[in-house]
Parts: sequence; C-alpha cells; structure tokens
Amino acid sequence: MNVLQREGAEPTHARVPNPHRWYSPTGLWRRKSTVIAALSLVGIFAHLMLRFGLHASKDVFRIPLLVTLVVGGLPMLYELLRKLLKREFGSDLLGGISIITSVLLGEYLAGSIIVLMLAGGEALESYALRSASSVLAALAKRVPSVAHRKRDAAIADIALVDVAVGDLLVIYPHDICPVDGVVIDGHGVMDESYLTGEPFQITKTSGSTVISGAINGESALTIRTTKLAADSRYAKIMEVMRESESKRPALRRLGDKLGAFYTPVALAVAALAWIISGEPVRFLAVLVIATPCPLLIAIPVAIIGSISLCARRAIIVKSPVVLEQIAECRTAIFDKTGTLTYGEPTLTEQLIASGFESKQVLTLVASLERYSKHPLARAILAAAKAEGITLPIATGVGEPPGEGLRGTVSGHTVQVTSRNKLAAQNITNTAQFPPLAGGLECIVVIDGRYAATFRFHDAPRKDSRPFVSHLGPKHHFVRVMLVSGDRASEVNYLAEKVGITEIYAEQSPEQKLALVRNETAKAKTLYVGDGINDAPAMMAATVGMAIGQNSDVTAEAAGVVIMDNSLTKVDEFMHISRRMRIIALQSAVGGMALSLIGMAFAASGHLSPVSGAITQEIIDVLAVLNALRAAFPPKIIHDL
Repeated sequence: MNVLQREGAEPTHARVPNPHRWYSPTGLWRRKSTVIAALSLVGIFAHLMLRFGLHASKDVFRIPLLVTLVVGGLPMLYELLRKLLKREFGSDLLGGISIITSVLLGEYLAGSIIVLMLAGGEALESYALRSASSVLAALAKRVPSVAHRKRDAAIADIALVDVAVGDLLVIYPHDICPVDGVVIDGHGVMDESYLTGEPFQITKTSGSTVISGAINGESALTIRTTKLAADSRYAKIMEVMRESESKRPALRRLGDKLGAFYTPVALAVAALAWIISGEPVRFLAVLVIATPCPLLIAIPVAIIGSISLCARRAIIVKSPVVLEQIAECRTAIFDKTGTLTYGEPTLTEQLIASGFESKQVLTLVASLERYSKHPLARAILAAAKAEGITLPIATGVGEPPGEGLRGTVSGHTVQVTSRNKLAAQNITNTAQFPPLAGGLECIVVIDGRYAATFRFHDAPRKDSRPFVSHLGPKHHFVRVMLVSGDRASEVNYLAEKVGITEIYAEQSPEQKLALVRNETAKAKTLYVGDGINDAPAMMAATVGMAIGQNSDVTAEAAGVVIMDNSLTKVDEFMHISRRMRIIALQSAVGGMALSLIGMAFAASGHLSPVSGAITQEIIDVLAVLNALRAAFPPKIIHDL
C-alpha cells in the first residue's frame, strides 16, 4: 500500500476490563483445593498433637486423619473419576490410586499427606501464577478509575468508561495517565518504565503522544484523547491474563502427554515392588513419591511467567500457544510498510538540473514546504534540518488548481508539482527530466525553469537489515520473504536495503492469504505486519505478529502484538519464547527424573509412604522455583 494512501480504521470498542479481576482461577475445584489443603494441614497437625503430644489412643489420634480423608479425599476421588469417564488419564490419577491404597492398608497419615499434596499443588499453582504475574497484578491495582475532563474553563471528574475520543483531559502532577492521547498544552516528563521496561523519563510537550499507565511528573498536562480506555495500552495489558486463561497452550498438553506416559510406568514399578517384595506398603510408597505435581504446576507457571515478562517488555501475548510455536517456525514473512520500514517517506535522491546548486534548491523548496500539509513536506523539511539550512521567509504561498504548490522565496518564484501537472505548462528545459523510477517524486521549477527532481522512499528501519540477517544463524529460519501490496520497484528497493531476496510485490489481501496458506502447509510460518490488509494473512500463519502502536486493526488476528515500533522487540519475544520452553521442560522432566529416583528408593524399601510424600513435596517446590525463573529477564534478552 502506498504510504500516501494508507487506510485507517475505527478502533473496536471493547468493554473496559475490570482492573480488580486481573486473574480468577478457573473451575470450582481449584477454589475448593485451597480450603482442602488448609483442612488437611489442620488434620495432620491435630493427629500429631494427639499422638505425640497428648499420647492419645490409636482410635482417637486417627480421627483427624479420617476426617481429612473423608472431607478432602472424597471430593478429589470424585474429580478423578470424572476425568476417567472422559478417558483423561493424567498423572494425577496416581494420587487417587495412592489415596485408595493408603486407606485399604490403614496408612491414614500417608493418605492425608497425599490429599495435602494434591490440594496444596492446586493452591500452589494459583499462588505461583499470581507471583509470576505480579507486574500485571500491580498494573491492575494502579489503573485510575476517574479522569479529569476539561470543558471550557471547567474541570470535572468523570468515570473512565465515560471518556470519549477527542475529550480534553487534565493530567495532574504525579497522576497516572488514564488513556492514550496527545499533549496539547503543557511541558513536562512522564515515567513509562512500568509499561516499556526502559528506565527513562520521557519528555512531553505539545504534540507528544502519551500512553495510559504512564506516571506524570511535576507539571500538569492537558491531552486530547486518541483512544477509548478499552483501546488504550493499559487495557490491552489487562486483557492478557483473561485471554491467556481461556486458551490452553500446546506446551501444557505436552505435560499431559508426558503424564500419560509416566503414569503406567509408575504403576508398573509399584506393582513390581509389591510382587517382588510381597509388601503392599511398597506399592503405596512408590505411588506416593510418583505423584508428579511438577507436570501439573511447573509448565503453566513458566508460561504465565513468560507472558508477564513479555508484558513488561511492551509485548502483548494474546495466545500463549505462540510461545511454543515461534521456536519451530522456519519461514518468516514480512509486510513492508510500517513493518520493515518506518511508514513515512524520506527524501533519498535530489537530481539537480544544470545551472542550479543542490543546497540552493533544497533551501528554496523547504522554505515553501513549511506552509504545506502534504506528507512529502515533512520529508523535505527533515532533509533541510539535517543539513543545518536556515529557511528564509516565503510569500505568496498558494496551490492553484493543476499547478501544485507555488510561492516566492528570496526573490525566486518556486513551484513544487508533479510530472503530469508540469506537462501542461510551458517549461523550456524538460529534456533534463530523469526517467521515471520507483517510489514517489516531486518536480521543482524555479523561475520558470526545471530545477530538480526529488525522489522519496519509505526508509527501512535502522534495525531491519541486522534483524533479517540474523534470523537464519540465530533463530534457524530457512526462508525470509517480503510480501507487499506496493509497486514492484518500491518493494525491490527495500528488499535490496534489508537483504531479502524472495519478494512478492503488488499483492492483494487475497493473494497474501493464499501465499501464506501455501507456505504454512510446507513449514511453520511467522507473519509480521501492521496494516489492515495483513489480518487475513496473520490468521493463516502459524504465528501472526502485529507491530507498532497503530496495529489495533490487526491485534485481533495476531497472536502477539509488539506495542513499540521496533524489530528488536520481535527478537526479544523469540528469546523469551525459547527460554520459556527450556525452563518448562527443565522443570517438568527434571521433576519426573527426581521422582523416578525416589521411586527406586521406595521400591527397594528405603522410603516409607510418609517419607516418600515429604520427598515429593520437596521435588514440587524445586520444580516450581525453577519455573518461576521465566518471569525474570535474562542478562541477554536479544542479540541485535
């Protein structure tokens, strides 16, 4: 899409998320598990006091354990029975068999500890998820509930949901910015580190953009809102937990598969221990230590921890599944405008006619363009500023129909127009016109003579070439493709600049979709784009990624939204994803390996059911502590 013809879209106005419900555990069982874990602790403590403190009889000190098994064990067995009827043979099946076996063998203390392990594991998971997502929790508590709306000379407090696009809001000193907007009055600084991870005070003045969640400094600012609260950055971060909670990632399913393999192995070891030794208590001891809570807890903790880390790095993970899938992608497909480029034209060539000087022409044109709202005017003014040119005053500035921009600068008549419009005018030296090329151009006429052709291109991001070049050696991508709706000449220009050889230009959204579907059938694909015409292709790719703060229209289609205009953030996401998978598998497989060692000791009679249960709790804690590492940034989070 041409940079001068980019389409906009109205934001979709979703419900403002409740900031005080950043996380709610799924399912009634998880909420019951905390109560059961507490009751189990009380029951075991009461048993130990009656038995060793008061030296009560056997019939008396068993009562708290029986209560624990009835109140806590029966609900668990009911849940496990429901899973069995659904043919869900997870690793928690071992816990249910262990509870039944402990009751049959009269090992009530071991059975109560198993109840504590399973219920405590569920409660620990909820706690660990909240701990790993502490940044999101803090953000939820900090979201402002009111905004200070200014109308005429009056300022009134209104509810956040009543803020409309275009409202004038006053941000008082030390206030938290409630919505995204643009400063129209005031000068100060804002702390955006809570959202971006960058420890800088960002200067804000008239025309500066502000983001919701940023903390204002010492000066009051007046902003005009550009988004509703539901569409602002704060709201997007608040949605992360809600969306993540409802989508079960593939890596968790991997945990279930490991558990389905692990369960029959544990049952076989327990049965052999019983058969060889003739002691049924060894069967129970093996099952107790085999209860693989690391599979059920460590993997989701690592996933949610990584989502939290991404959020702090201005990366919104909408679908947790992509954290696993990105590491397996082998084809990277990029849109052009706004993805590998800045999305704005830049003056790249000044072709000067004979009899004129480059600096003189740029000075005259830039002086005239100060009065223009045309997108190319910004590029010309930026080039003049870069050369340190002082601009004289222009007079008689106007734009007569069919003639382009006209005016007088330093006694010279200056006209900035197009090749087609100039054809109808009586210009003497048109033979010096350069041939038509790709990209955008404007023709400069000074004192009735052709003076110059200015050519413009959408400049590549400074990190585009290093990012593209490192995808193969660092992230194992086999192919990198550039797919764009722009003209072939413009796409080829960019491809040469960033080092991409596989190019598809002038592609419609339908053609993009067909291309991505075809490539995804061959290998897993990553599609990165920012425009409304990228949404279908994003949905067809294995991983769809929207880049930039203007990517609202593609946010619904993308699995990941990069809030900052930076390819470095894309690289950060790849590193976080790879590290998450390593940590999750370390925790799950490591926990199983320790359990298998413990099973060997239990099978040989060196661990009783009670000591086996305690050992398993230690393994659980180690696995969860390792998984929590995913929430903290590593020393190296990107390699650009």
